[in-house]
Amino acid sequence: MISESILPAFQRFVFVLVCLLSLSAGSARVHGGPAVTDYDSIQAALDANPGQQVFVPSGDYTITEKLVVRGVGSGLHGSGRIVQQNSNQPLIVVENATDVVLRGLTLVRPVEHAETDREAILAIRCDNLVIDDVRVIDNRTRAGVISIRDCSGASISRCLIRNYMRVTVDDRTESADWGYAFNCTDGTGISVVRCVGTLIEGNRIVENNLVPTPEIKARYRLGDFIRKNKQKGAIIGKAMWDANYTDNWQQGSAIIVTAPEVSDLTRIFGNHIENAAQGIDLHCDHVTVANNIVTNSFVGMKAMHGSRNVLIQGNQFVRNSLWAIGLMPGAAAHPANVDGGSIIANNVISDFGHGDASWIWGDDRSPIRFDNGQQPDDPPLSDVIIQGNVVYRQGKPRYRYAVIISGGEGAPRGLRFFNNLFHAGTEGVSNQQLSR
Repeated sequence: MISESILPAFQRFVFVLVCLLSLSAGSARVHGGPAVTDYDSIQAALDANPGQQVFVPSGDYTITEKLVVRGVGSGLHGSGRIVQQNSNQPLIVVENATDVVLRGLTLVRPVEHAETDREAILAIRCDNLVIDDVRVIDNRTRAGVISIRDCSGASISRCLIRNYMRVTVDDRTESADWGYAFNCTDGTGISVVRCVGTLIEGNRIVENNLVPTPEIKARYRLGDFIRKNKQKGAIIGKAMWDANYTDNWQQGSAIIVTAPEVSDLTRIFGNHIENAAQGIDLHCDHVTVANNIVTNSFVGMKAMHGSRNVLIQGNQFVRNSLWAIGLMPGAAAHPANVDGGSIIANNVISDFGHGDASWIWGDDRSPIRFDNGQQPDDPPLSDVIIQGNVVYRQGKPRYRYAVIISGGEGAPRGLRFFNNLFHAGTEGVSNQQLSR
């Protein structure tokens, strides 16, 4: 018999033991919903619980086929690690769904299956999709690692994407504008196509595997043409065509929002981008790009192909190589799809020309660039306010001008500069007088 003096302590011990047993007996009960450990596979758990959040507890879960999330209010959450052993399959596909949530997961491809042409997460025709606190490691793909298409109201927040690029071939032989194929590195962290109302916030997108060194260029013959048409592409220079080589062998972007005249109302806030080819690439309208850090990328950001009403504010661009901020028309621009009506304000550009790709570009580069179109009939970039920005250098400049404004027919119009601090390049602050 237990004495009365030790009964309270014994009761507390029993209570704690029961709680621990309850925790280990079934994570589904702890989390108030279904868990993948109650089923033969993750897909079986999803299929058996439409409209519910399925819990993925800590541990490794190997798959060889894509996981398909369907319906309204479905999703996956938890700290589990999903390992895709099939390089020909994505990890998760969400299609024709509403209010789906993917949260807290780690998505991995092992080294032997890391190179792929497929996404980690692919979402098509979804409303109010939430992708939050997801880590994607070694999904090295030409496609977007997190790729959403034809979606409305999606948010991609607090995710980590690490090592997303691969060596591949960029084949432009079917385009009369280009007409060649070349060896390159390629890969995109977050790809948004034909989407409205997208939020991309607080993500960390880092490439540590393929950095642009002379050794990597030589090993993979990066930039070399492997094929070209009989006729030169319409928008490339004769010198490059005859040389069978392009410097532009770093392809892809950490973040791209594209589909001119369709993608609209995008917010890109507080992301950290490191070692990208292009940090942020925009072909869309009504975009706010604020409080991001883009470091050691050959292009910090650009907006083109009819990007209208772009607000670029309060960003840090560090150690970029070709330009930090670039606005220009592109082949998709036309009189009803013009570039301009934008603001560039309160951004800091520092250590320009000191990035890993700087050896490729020489001095023919600038921290801020306003360019002509790719084709003669592209309407010019027009009506941009540039105020309160800093281009800051220490030591000798590694650029000719802090600001380059292209001239000639189709030159940018209506650029207005106020209260900027631009450290001069080797030839001055700008190649043209800055209008107020």
